[in-house]
Amino acid sequence: MQLFERPQRGEKAVLVHIDIGAPRSDDAWEEFRQLAAAAGAEIAGEIPGKRPAPDAKYFVGTGKAEQIRIAVEQLGANLVLIDHALSPAQERNLERLVKCRVLDRTGLILDIFAQRARSYEGKLQVELAQLRYLSSRLVRGWTHLERQRGGIGLRGPGETQLEMDRRMIGDRIKQLKKRLEKVEKQRQGQRRARQKSRLATASLVGYTNAGKSTLFNALARADVYAADQLFATLDPTLRRVVLPDSDPVILADTVGFVRDLPHTLVAAFRATLEESREADLLLHVVDAADPEHDQRIDQVNDVLGDIGADHVPQLMVFNKIDLLPSALPRIDRDESGVAVRVWLSAATGDGVALLKQVLVERLYRPSEVSSERVRAGAAVI
Repeated sequence: MQLFERPQRGEKAVLVHIDIGAPRSDDAWEEFRQLAAAAGAEIAGEIPGKRPAPDAKYFVGTGKAEQIRIAVEQLGANLVLIDHALSPAQERNLERLVKCRVLDRTGLILDIFAQRARSYEGKLQVELAQLRYLSSRLVRGWTHLERQRGGIGLRGPGETQLEMDRRMIGDRIKQLKKRLEKVEKQRQGQRRARQKSRLATASLVGYTNAGKSTLFNALARADVYAADQLFATLDPTLRRVVLPDSDPVILADTVGFVRDLPHTLVAAFRATLEESREADLLLHVVDAADPEHDQRIDQVNDVLGDIGADHVPQLMVFNKIDLLPSALPRIDRDESGVAVRVWLSAATGDGVALLKQVLVERLYRPSEVSSERVRAGAAVI
């Protein structure tokens, strides 16, 4: 039984991007387009706008809602994507007006995750997030069955179809939680085994499409799927990375973060993100060529705070320097000689050896870092 709606590939969509209060950058628009493309939507049109505050009925306002309706009709679109979180009532009101499905930012990201999940745990987590999201929107599909069934041949078992669906979803959510608890216990056992082996662990974190999986493959000589698209990686992967003249390190590749990551996803993926919370070191991968990388860093740190991983030491890894003019691989150190940033290109391999060197320093030989190395040519911040 299909309990939730998912857009099918090739649907013609109208994108709606409303600035609430202060205007957002063009980069936010481009990210929204990439999210729509990642879900498989064909972008038929785009409607920008701005408001001092969300409209209670339509979120976008009455005039803008009418503009969306006309665009849907003229373009033959069958999906409207809104770059904000809508209340269930706002979503229903817009659907009644525009006569097609309306999906907010949360629903869009959930759909991408549903397409990308491959592992047993990943599928469980996505389904849990989708059902939690759906539970508040069930009325949308059952407006004709909100009342008690009655009449000849229609007398039901004493509850409405809507109540039955809600009960079924509630039961399924309980099942998923139990299964995820078992998976988490298995992870804890694996984690204890790694701790007994005394191998250090590092976890790759960062904004989606920063190049984490490409860096993971370069470090671990793995073949994890990597692509120039949002949320190319969803399921966590762990590999042993050989380091020069040192014990190896266990490296984890995790799901990328994104602006306004839905809290339902953060909650559902808490078990997966546990790898980051329990790591000895976080490799915070940043797209050095992204003009808004400072904002990306802040957004990732916000999510790390949400999952309780903000206490874990970080090493900033500025990736994609091959896209910068005259940028060379290097290590930045603080005044005490501790490496705090590594500049590299995972795609070309330039600087990956420097990162391995820093991993040895930070994880196994922190006491060997001296000011002499700083004076030997590494940059000081």
